[in-house]
Amino acid sequence: MALLSAGGRRALLSARWRCVCSPRRGGAGCPPAARVRDAFLRFFEERHGHRRLPSAPVRPRGDPRLLFVNAGMNQFKPIFLGTVHPRSELSRHRRVVNSQKCVRAGGKHNDLEDVGRDTYHHTFFEMLGNWSFGDYFKEEACSMAWELLTEVYEIPKDRLYVTYFGGDSLLGLSADEECRDVWLRLGVPASHVLPFPLKDNFWEMGDTGPCGPCTEIHYDYVGGGRNAAALVNQGNPDVVEIWNLVFMQYNREVEGNLLPLPQHHVDTGMGLERLVTVLQNKRSNYDTDLFTPILDAIHKGCRGPRYQGLVGDADVGRVNMAYRVVADHVRTLCVCITDGIYPGLSGAELVLRRILRRAVRFSSEVLHAPPGLLASLVPTVVEVLGDAYPELTKDADQIMDIINENEAAFLSSLERGRRVIDQTVQQLEPSTNFPAEVAWSLYANLGFPLDLIDLMLEEKGISLDSTAFNELVLEDAKRKASGLQGGPLEHPNTHLDVHSLAQLRNNNVPATDDSPKYAYTLGQHGQYEFSPCKATVLMLYRDQSLQEEVGAGQRCGVILDRTNFYAEQGGQASDQGYMIRLGQQDVLFPVKLVHICGGYVIHEVITVETLRAGDQVQLFVDEAQRLACMTNHTATHLLNFALHHVLGDNTEQRGSHVTAERLRFDFDVKGPVTVEQLKQVEQVVQDMIKRNEVVHMAEVPLTLARRVQGLRAVDEEYPDPVRIVSLGVPVESVLARDSEAAMQTSVELCCGTHLLQTGAVEDLAIINERQLVKGISRVIAVTGGQAKQAREVGQSLAMEVDSVSLRMKQRNTSIPEMQNLSKEVGQLTEVVNSTAIPQWQRKELQTILKALQRTANTAIKKLEVQQAEKKAQSLLAKHSNQPVIIDTVPAESLSILMKVVNQLCDKSPGTSVLLLSPQASGEVLCACQVSKNYLPVFSAADWAVAVCAQMEGKAGGSPVVAKGSGNAKGIQGALTTALEFAQSKL
Repeated sequence: MALLSAGGRRALLSARWRCVCSPRRGGAGCPPAARVRDAFLRFFEERHGHRRLPSAPVRPRGDPRLLFVNAGMNQFKPIFLGTVHPRSELSRHRRVVNSQKCVRAGGKHNDLEDVGRDTYHHTFFEMLGNWSFGDYFKEEACSMAWELLTEVYEIPKDRLYVTYFGGDSLLGLSADEECRDVWLRLGVPASHVLPFPLKDNFWEMGDTGPCGPCTEIHYDYVGGGRNAAALVNQGNPDVVEIWNLVFMQYNREVEGNLLPLPQHHVDTGMGLERLVTVLQNKRSNYDTDLFTPILDAIHKGCRGPRYQGLVGDADVGRVNMAYRVVADHVRTLCVCITDGIYPGLSGAELVLRRILRRAVRFSSEVLHAPPGLLASLVPTVVEVLGDAYPELTKDADQIMDIINENEAAFLSSLERGRRVIDQTVQQLEPSTNFPAEVAWSLYANLGFPLDLIDLMLEEKGISLDSTAFNELVLEDAKRKASGLQGGPLEHPNTHLDVHSLAQLRNNNVPATDDSPKYAYTLGQHGQYEFSPCKATVLMLYRDQSLQEEVGAGQRCGVILDRTNFYAEQGGQASDQGYMIRLGQQDVLFPVKLVHICGGYVIHEVITVETLRAGDQVQLFVDEAQRLACMTNHTATHLLNFALHHVLGDNTEQRGSHVTAERLRFDFDVKGPVTVEQLKQVEQVVQDMIKRNEVVHMAEVPLTLARRVQGLRAVDEEYPDPVRIVSLGVPVESVLARDSEAAMQTSVELCCGTHLLQTGAVEDLAIINERQLVKGISRVIAVTGGQAKQAREVGQSLAMEVDSVSLRMKQRNTSIPEMQNLSKEVGQLTEVVNSTAIPQWQRKELQTILKALQRTANTAIKKLEVQQAEKKAQSLLAKHSNQPVIIDTVPAESLSILMKVVNQLCDKSPGTSVLLLSPQASGEVLCACQVSKNYLPVFSAADWAVAVCAQMEGKAGGSPVVAKGSGNAKGIQGALTTALEFAQSKL
C-alpha cells in the first residue's frame, strides 16, 4: 500500500471527523458532545503530536490559593513558573492536550449567583485545551486552531472573528502585530482581525507571575454574510467568544513591571459547552445533549411543567431558572464529590454546601419536587459524563448518599430557621428592625440563605437591620483574611522566581544532589548515625535575585551542590540545623527552613558573617528533630496500612503532614469511626512495631512502581525514578510480576526519610479523630514517649472518672453535695476533651461523663422538687385560701424558689404568688407566678420588675412567670410594693 503524503493524511483525518462535527448539518445530524470532545483530543494527539492527559481532579494539587481547579492550566503552573522538578513526569511535557474539569464558584472566578439566570453561566464546565511548553508558539497555535475549527468542525470561516492585543502605551507594550500577521497569512480577512486593549486581550495568572497577550476566536451566530466586527467583545449574545489562545511571554514582577520570560509557552482554552452549542446549532448551552438528558430527568422527577428555555420576565415563577440551577449544580456536586470535595463548613467544602443548598431550594420551593430528586439525577449525570471521566462511574451510590444526607440536614435547618424567625418576630417591639445578630447566626451557623431571610421578613412586613448585618459580614471577612495571613507564607528567600531559575539553568548550575539526606545507618547499639556532608556554595538568593555574596546579618537562601538536609515536601516538615565554613568551626550559620524549587534545594540561612559563592561548608542536621520526623513518617505509613486493614479497601489517603511533634492523616471513610475500630487500628500498628519490621527503600522507574498491586499513592506529581518504601518485604519481591506481597503490608511511593526498622516507633496513640466533612476524617497521632505519656494520662483520668462514678452511686441526699459532684463532672469533662489521651479512651470517658452528668442533674432536680414541696406545704398552711401569697422563704437557689412558687400555684389554682429569698451574700432572690384568671391585667413580669426595682435589682419573664434579684437592704419596701401592686390589679 502506497504511503500517503502529509496533505493526504490531513485530508483523510478531516474526512474522518467532518461528517460528525459540522454545525451546518442541524437537527438529528448534529454531532453529540462526546464526539466533539473526542475530535478535539484526537486532532491534537494524532495530527499534531500532543500527549493526551486525563483531567486533573477539581481539588487543586498543592495550591492553597485556589478553592477549585478553575482552568485547564492550573495543573501546569509549576512549568510556567519554572519550579517543576527536573525528574518529574511534568518536566518532560512539551505538547499536551486534555479536557479539564473546572469549577468556578467562590473566589475570584465566581459564577454561582449567575447560574440559572441566563443560558450560559455554569459552576462546572469542561475546558478543552492544548499547551506548548517551550515548543511551538503563535504561528503553529493559530494555524492548528483555525484548521480544527474550519476543516474538522467545518465552522464557516465568514462567521469567525479573531482578536489580538492592540498594545498598551502605559506599560510600553506595542501591539501584537506578529499574531495579527499570522491570522492574515491564514486567510482571515483583515475586517475580521481586530485589535483590543489590555483588559480584553492580555492574560495574567495573578498579581504576579507569567502572563502575555492572547488572541480570541469569536463566533457570529447570525452569519448570512454580514460584518459583525462591531459586536465583538460588546456582550452581544449573537457574537460570542469560543476559544482563547494565550501566549505566555512575560513575567509580572512584584514591582508591577513586565520582563520577558526565558521560555515561551502557549495555553489555550475552549469551553466545551459553548462549542457544542455552536456545533449543534443551539443558542443555549442547556439545549445541548450535555444538559437535555438531565433536564428530562428533572421533569420526570418533579412532574411539573417541562423546561422551555425561558429567561427573565418571560420565566413566570422562575421555573425554567430552577431547571437550569438544578441541572448545573448536580453536575458540579457529582464531579466535586468524586474528586474528594464534600459539602462542609470552610473553603471549597463550604462553597459546595452552598451549591447543594441552592439546588435543594430551587428543587423543593420552585419545582415542588419531593426530597431526593437531586440524588436521583446522579445516574443521568454519570451517563452523560462517565465516558470522558471514568472516575465518576466508580461510586455513584456514595455520591447519592452524600447528597441525600446533606439535603435532609438542610431541610431540617430550614425548618429550625423558620421557627427562630417566627419566635424573634413575636418578641419584637412594633416598628423594630429584625436583629442583625439573629440573621447572621441563621446564615453562618444554619446555612440559612440570605435571600430567604429577606423574603420571609418581607412577608411579615419587617426589615432586616442591614447596616448592622453588613458590619458583621465585614468583621467575618476580616477575621477570615487574618486567619489566612496567619497561615504558612512562602518566604521570598526560599522560593526562586522564574528568571532566577532560568539563569541557573542557562549558567549550567546543576540541580542539588540531595541523596545524602538518605545517608544514615543503625549503629552497633541501635542508635542512628547520620553521615557528615561537605558541600560548596553555588549561589546565594536574596530579594528575588541571585547573588554571589551576602553580607553579615542577612537572611538569604543558599544553593549548594549537595546537601543532607531534607527539604519540605511529601507532607514532611523540613530539616533544621546549621552549617559551618570549613576551617571556621566556631562560626555557625543556622538553617531555619529548607525548600526545593525546580530541583534546587534552598537553605534559608541567617548569615552571621559574609557568605560567598564558592565557600566550602559542612552541614549538620538537627539529629533529634530529624529522627523524630523519621519516626513519625514511618508511623504514618503504619497508620495508613492499619486504617486500610480495619476500615476496608475504600479507605484512601487524602493528605498527611509529619512534624517532629506529631503526625496528621486525612482519609476517606464511609461513616463515623467507632471506639472499637480505633482500638483495632492502634493494635495493628503496635503489632507491626513489635515485629520490628525492616523498612526497605529503593528507587525504581515510575511505570514499574505504578504496576504494584496494593500500592498506596496520593494524587500528586512523583519524580521518575520514584522511591518505594516497603515495610517488611524487600522492594524486589514487591515488584515481582503477579506479586501480591504489597497487599499484606505497607507499600507506598514516598520521598520522605524513614526509620530503618519499625521497632524504633515504640508506640503510637491516636489522640484525636474527627470528621472534617462528611466522608473525610482526620486523625492526629503521637509516637514513642509522647504516646506512652498519653496512655498514662488516659489511665489517670479513667481512675478519676471511676471515683466520681462510685461517689455518685452512694445516693447523696444533700443538694450541695450533688451540685459539687455535678461541677466535678463538668470539670473532668473539660479536661478529658482537651488533654492528649488515646481517642478511643476519650470517647469512652465522654460517654460515661455524659451519663454521670444526666444522673447528677436528675438527682438535683428530684431533691429540689422534694425540698420545694415541703416549703410549699408550709406556706400553704400559713396562707390558706388567699388569692395572693407574698412572703419570704429560705431557698438555696433561684431554681428551688421557682419550684416552690410553681408547687403553690399547682396546689392552689387561682392563687398568685410572689416569694423573696434572702441569701447569705446579701442578695435577695425573687420569683413569682400570676394566675391565668387575672391575665392580661396582672402581669408577672411587671410585678417582678416593680418589686426588684425597690431592691435596686432587675427582673424579667413572661405575663405568667417571672424572676429576678436585688439587694437585701430594700427587702421590706419590696414586700410592701409587692402587696400594693397585686391589690391594684385584683
